[in-house]
Amino acid sequence: MVSTYLSYDLVNRDMFKTLQRVASQDMVARDAAYYAENIGKVTSIDEFLDDYRLFSYAMKAHGLEEMTYAKAFMKKVLESDLSDPNSYANLLTDDRYKKFAAAFNFSSSDTAIAQSAAQQEEILDLYDQSIIATQDKVAEETRYYKAMMAQVDHVDDILSNDRLRRYVFESLGIDDSVYSYQVVRSAMSSDKNDPASYTNTVLKDQMTYLTAKLSTAQAELAALGTNSKEHVEKKASLKLEIAGYQNAIKSTQAHIDLAGAFEFAVDGTSAKGSAQTEQQLAAITDLYLLSRPRQTQASALRERDYFEEKIPTVTSVDGLLDDPRLYDYVRKAFDLNELFVVKSTLEQILTSDLSDPNSYANLYGKDRPQYLELANAFNFNTDGSLDGPVAQTAAQTSLTSNHYFSRYDDKQEEADEKAIKLYKSEMAAVKSVEDFLSDKAIYGFTLQAVGLDPDSVSLLTLKNVLKSDLSDPKSYVYRLKDERYLTLAQAFNFTRDGGITAPVQAQSMATITETAKAYIVEQTRFLRGDEKEAARKKADAESSYYTQTMASIKTLSEFLGDRRLVDFVLTAKGIDPSTATDDFLKQIFTSDLSDPESFVNQQGNAEFAELLGSFNFDENGTLDRDAAATIQGRGKVIETQNLYLRQTLEMEEGNENAGVRMALYFERMVDSITDAYSILGDEALMEFFRVTFSLPSEIGSMDIDQQAKIVEKNLDLNDLKDPDKVRKMIQRFTIMYDLENGVTGPSPVDILTGSGAYTGISADTLWALSQVRR
Repeated sequence: MVSTYLSYDLVNRDMFKTLQRVASQDMVARDAAYYAENIGKVTSIDEFLDDYRLFSYAMKAHGLEEMTYAKAFMKKVLESDLSDPNSYANLLTDDRYKKFAAAFNFSSSDTAIAQSAAQQEEILDLYDQSIIATQDKVAEETRYYKAMMAQVDHVDDILSNDRLRRYVFESLGIDDSVYSYQVVRSAMSSDKNDPASYTNTVLKDQMTYLTAKLSTAQAELAALGTNSKEHVEKKASLKLEIAGYQNAIKSTQAHIDLAGAFEFAVDGTSAKGSAQTEQQLAAITDLYLLSRPRQTQASALRERDYFEEKIPTVTSVDGLLDDPRLYDYVRKAFDLNELFVVKSTLEQILTSDLSDPNSYANLYGKDRPQYLELANAFNFNTDGSLDGPVAQTAAQTSLTSNHYFSRYDDKQEEADEKAIKLYKSEMAAVKSVEDFLSDKAIYGFTLQAVGLDPDSVSLLTLKNVLKSDLSDPKSYVYRLKDERYLTLAQAFNFTRDGGITAPVQAQSMATITETAKAYIVEQTRFLRGDEKEAARKKADAESSYYTQTMASIKTLSEFLGDRRLVDFVLTAKGIDPSTATDDFLKQIFTSDLSDPESFVNQQGNAEFAELLGSFNFDENGTLDRDAAATIQGRGKVIETQNLYLRQTLEMEEGNENAGVRMALYFERMVDSITDAYSILGDEALMEFFRVTFSLPSEIGSMDIDQQAKIVEKNLDLNDLKDPDKVRKMIQRFTIMYDLENGVTGPSPVDILTGSGAYTGISADTLWALSQVRR
């Protein structure tokens, strides 16, 4: 009879070819093809259990063939939530059931959600970036306007330049989408000092007419005292009419202001660089900065300059507070922006006698120290006049400016925090496109983040964008050819019918969770005490980085470019990262899994194919949004097929020699052993250990803790991490197995002299044999 070691060595010498031989068997090939073709069609546990070929194939792959009949039991296993330690599968002592449940997505953590945490974080980052971009744009547009105005010598230089024209229009409040070129040109070329000019005749006559019509309409509205049906309808009509007159008056005034903003002659010309005086240029840029939806740093700088320019001319409290810009500056500088703080409040503070404990500032400054801060920053008497030569000394002005720059955007930041909090809260309840578009505060926040104006985008456009199929290059969002809309669509998980689905990620959440657990186990294996605790902390930190970062990975190049991530998944898969170069990994991840001749499928280690299958990248290295959410991902399908081949091989070899099957099983399971109890909990592993160390079969009747001590006494568990030591252990097992079972082979003398027919056992093996009872 051929020795157990020789039989094992013949099989294991080139495992890749051995498994290929098994895979080529007709029955095995047919079953594998059926499984691959049909597992993706399964939509429920019952459907899976009712397909005997699929179910029995998976059960055999996971070493549970003897339990194929127990459908009710296995249904409970598959329904288990593996994130719940008290779930059915987690309470079973046999880890095979947990692994079986983890191989499928029947209780997946990849739940349907309108926006994942990673997608939400991306929107929040974009929102922050949009604020910075807005500030940069305001500063750049102002710089451009000033630079170009130095070159202007004709009114058309402004009107034909979109950027210059919009800057002027936005400063004065003129609608760029409906303006009349002739009216604007006439206004800008009008001499404000000429009574017969266009501004002083046409525009002012129009203003007089509109003002009169407004007064008439307001008087008519006030006269309607009853609430009869006719009066209600008339009131509604008059309110619309009044609003129209008010808008027209505002627009007309803006056109009148154009005449005062420029120095063009009637023919529209000016000396080069003289189209505006310094005062006019400053006025337009100030109006532009003040007209922005949120105050920018450029605006804050201009307000500081204005304050420092004006404060030396202030001679009374009224002079300070009657200037809207100075009043606003003081409120922001001293954190007095609350609604209940009005002009009279500031007046009482500024006129407080700080030597009088009963003065306004002293009385209320105990609870609101900014009152005292403000009172000390200015020099006014109790009657509002100056107390000294100036309202502020240079030191007081400098202190006020410092306060202003540290506080001018506090309210904006507070509003941003509220908007973000509201966004997160509301998004948690969104279950459809309709839900999302029902609240402008929510979708407006998102549009601002991606650079779109909520007031200029129709709800129909937004609905079509959000319902676009991102896997279809002909879908609506791609036809718009605007990256902002694509970014918007990618930020959500809406379906074509307006519902929600699970987010498309580089790896599913189930895979991410499983990989993180495997990494922690690998990094803490066989460690104890403080060493284990330190390793666990480090592994937890790496797992946290992996979990958070993987959720935001969108391309293969992003993944491969982060070696920290790459090494993490390799380690979790039991692959030494030092053996996988960047070039090698690129070839692996750009392989075609469906091609048997591809690079990944020609590797002796099948785990590379399983690893590749766990990722969701298409041939272009981007997220494969066309991949259907099936009950088993590509990686798990490949893993199941590989396990099936291995099980088949072990069973075939076991028919000839049970020792070979046990050796192959140990080799396959060795990486899953984490402590002595892992061996004791597996009958086959325990038998391997018993035979290897020539222990009596009665050991199994001992107390479990005593058995664990025997395992640790005979076996250094750390040796299981060393492939060479594992190989020698298997050699020792095969020898001891043959001795225990009376298998005869060539004599030791024949082996040493090489005169026998069998020369497969080395002198090292004989040495190992001599140490059996060491």
